[in-house]
Amino acid sequence: MAALGPLMQMLFFPDILLSLFSCSIALLIILFSMETPDYQMLMKTLAELDELQKNLQQEVKKQTRKAENRAEDLAQLSGEIVLTLAETIDAKDKYTSGHSERVADYSVRIAQRMGFTEDMLKKIYYMGLLHDIGKIGVPDAVINKAGKLTDEEFELIKMHPSVGEDILKNITKIPDISIGAKFHHEKYDGSGYPNRVSGEDIPLSARIIGIADAYDAMTSRRSYRDALPQEVVRNEILKGKGTQFDPKCADIMLSMIDEDTEYQMRDTHTNIHTEAFKIKAVP
Repeated sequence: MAALGPLMQMLFFPDILLSLFSCSIALLIILFSMETPDYQMLMKTLAELDELQKNLQQEVKKQTRKAENRAEDLAQLSGEIVLTLAETIDAKDKYTSGHSERVADYSVRIAQRMGFTEDMLKKIYYMGLLHDIGKIGVPDAVINKAGKLTDEEFELIKMHPSVGEDILKNITKIPDISIGAKFHHEKYDGSGYPNRVSGEDIPLSARIIGIADAYDAMTSRRSYRDALPQEVVRNEILKGKGTQFDPKCADIMLSMIDEDTEYQMRDTHTNIHTEAFKIKAVP
C-alpha cells in the first residue's frame, strides 16, 4: 500500500515520468561522454575560460588601483592649491595670518554638530578657505589701514564678496564653492552686504562661515586692537543671535565657546581639521 501513492501519481501525472526520464537520459549522456575527446576538449576550454576570467578580474583591479592612486594625487594637488590660495589671501593682511584656515576649521566644527555628511564637510572646508578670495581686488593700504575706514574705502571692502563670487563660480569640480565668498557678510536680519539677503535665503553653509568669520575677527589681533576677551566675544555672539547670525549657528558657537574653558579656540591654536581636509578633493 505504501508504494500505491507514488504509482498512482506517476500514472495520473505523466509529466513527472517525463521529467525523470529526461534527467536520466541527460545523466547517461554525460556519463558515457566523459571519456570522449570532445568532452575533454570542452572541459579544457572551460578551464581556459575560467583562468581568463580570473586574469581579467585581476587586471581590472590593477587598473582600478592605478586610477584611484591618480585620483588621490590629483586630490592632494587640488587641496594644496586651495590652501596656497588661502595663504596668499591672508598674506595681504599682516595681522590676520591663518585667518582663512581658522574660519574653515570653525566652520567644519559647526557643520559637524549640525550633522553634515563627510562630503559636505569637505565642501564647507574649501568654502571657508576661500571665503575672502575677493580681497585680492582690494588695495593693501585699505586692508591694512590702522584707523577707521572712509566711506569710499568701506565701499571697496564691500566689493570683495562679489569679486570672490566672480573668481570662484567657474570652479566646477567643487560645486557651489563660491557660496561662502558671496554670502558670508550677509546678515540674518537682511542688513548685511552686498545684496541684503536675509534669513534662510542665505545658504546654510554661508551662514555657518559668516559666524565663523565673525568669531575669528573678534578673537584675532587686528591692526587697531588686540584679540577681545572671551566673555566679550560670547556676549557679541549672543547679542547678534537672530539679527546678524542664524540662531541655530549662534547656539552652536555659544556651546563651543562655553566648552573652551581655557580660551584655546583662537588664533594661537592648532587647527585640528586642517590636516584632515586640506589634501582631500571633493568628489
